[in-house]
Parts: sequence; C-alpha cells; structure tokens
Amino acid sequence: MIDINTMLFAPEWGFLRFAVLVGLLISPALGVIGTLVVTRRISSLAGASAHAALGGFGLALFLQRACGLAFVTASGGALAGALIAALTVGIVSITAKEREDTVIGAVWALGMSVGLLFLDHTPGYVDWQSYLFGNILLLSQHDLYLTLGLDLIVLVPVTVFFPQLLAMLFDNTFAGLRGIRGNLIYLAMLALTAVTIVLLINLVGIMLVIALLTLPAAAAGCCTVRLKSMMIMSAVFNALFVVAGLVVSSLFSLPSGPTIVVFAGVVYVALLGIRKLRKK
Repeated sequence: MIDINTMLFAPEWGFLRFAVLVGLLISPALGVIGTLVVTRRISSLAGASAHAALGGFGLALFLQRACGLAFVTASGGALAGALIAALTVGIVSITAKEREDTVIGAVWALGMSVGLLFLDHTPGYVDWQSYLFGNILLLSQHDLYLTLGLDLIVLVPVTVFFPQLLAMLFDNTFAGLRGIRGNLIYLAMLALTAVTIVLLINLVGIMLVIALLTLPAAAAGCCTVRLKSMMIMSAVFNALFVVAGLVVSSLFSLPSGPTIVVFAGVVYVALLGIRKLRKK
C-alpha cells in the first residue's frame, strides 16, 4: 500500500494530483447540470446523450477514414450526435406529447447501435472502449483548460437565467403566463446537458459522466429541496467522491472510475435510508 505523504509530495505522483485538480474543477459544472437533470426527472437523458454521442463519434470516424473527409473530427461528430439526441428528446416530448422516458430509451438504443455499426466498418484500429470508460488519471494541461471552459459555459447562463430555469422546472404553465418561454429554456437546458456530457466524455468516459451527473445530485436531493442549495451541495459531493475515489484507488491499486462510482452510490443509498428513517 502506498503512503499518503508519497502521494501528496512525490514528483512521480504528479499525475494523481493533476487528476484531483481536474476532478475538483469539473465538479461545479456537474453539480449544476446534474441538479437540473435530476430535478426534471430525466436522468436517463445523460445516458441517451452519451450513447448518441457514440453514434456521432462512429459516423465521424467512418467519414474521416473510409471516405477521406479529413475535416470531420471525432469530437465534432460526438458533439453533433449528443446535441441531436438531446434536442430530439425535447422537441418530440413537447410537440408530440410523448413521454420523455420513452423517447430517451429509443434514442439511447439507436444512438449506440448506429455508432457500433459505423465503428465496425471503419478502417484501422478504433479503441472504442476508452471512449466508454475513459481514464481520469491520463489527463493533460489541455484537459485542464477544457474543464475551465466548461465551467464558464455552464455557470454563466445558469446564473443569468436562474429565475427562468426555476420557473420552467417546477411550473412550466405558470412560467408561460409570466411571459417566460419555458419550452425554449427547456431545449437550451437539454443542449447544455449534451455539451457537458460530450466535453467530459473525453476526460473520464461515458460511465463516469453518467454516474457523476446523477448520483451526487440525487444525494444532494436527499438533504435539501431548494434548487440553489442542491446545486451547491451536488458540486461538493462531486468533488468529495472524485477525490476520495482517486485516493483510495491509488492506495489499494484499484481502478479509479469504478471506485469513484462506488463511493457515490454508497453515499446516495446511505442518505436515502437516513431520509426515510427521518420520515418515519
């Protein structure tokens, strides 16, 4: 087992300290978006957008390698796939009055299937498993700047339009009577969620993004019912889970991503149990 002092100060453990820094920096964006997704009860949208991003990722690689379209990038394809999926869910649920969970399930399955079909016919080796699982320990300075940019992309519009978001989340009809374009705010929220997912997939993979979007926000929801407090608490939980998971996984030679998810799941279940006991 590795000594804590070695992890904190030894030069060879700089990659772990860098991963902790990036984990702390992604926490505000994850806390805010996760709270919006959990409050709206569309947590599965995170999974649908992530797997639809895999569809765009596969199509972009196929066009790049098989069709010679060098200007098409994998990250651009993933972003397009996730945005199309998120906006499709929103538009269909608004215009066709279809249940969101039904549309999300269809988009989830279709997006992943399309991506795997294109990847299967893409020339050369494609490490699609790293796309699914990522590795938070293999980050660069570019990823640090990407994380700071994501925080700005998420925090600025949410801060500016917080009253409108609040009205849309809890009473869209009342919001419409007050002149707030609730449907437009809803679609913007879905687009912001898709952008967050795609940018973080490059850092930590699909599985960890889905877990960190939903579990910390759900845990925060066990402690408070106020939206602003829930966002702050969710960001704090994100930071705690990432740091604790990274440290414990390094101490005991465990995979970092699953360790972080287990921490988040255990805390959520514990808080859920405590809340139910208090109600009794």
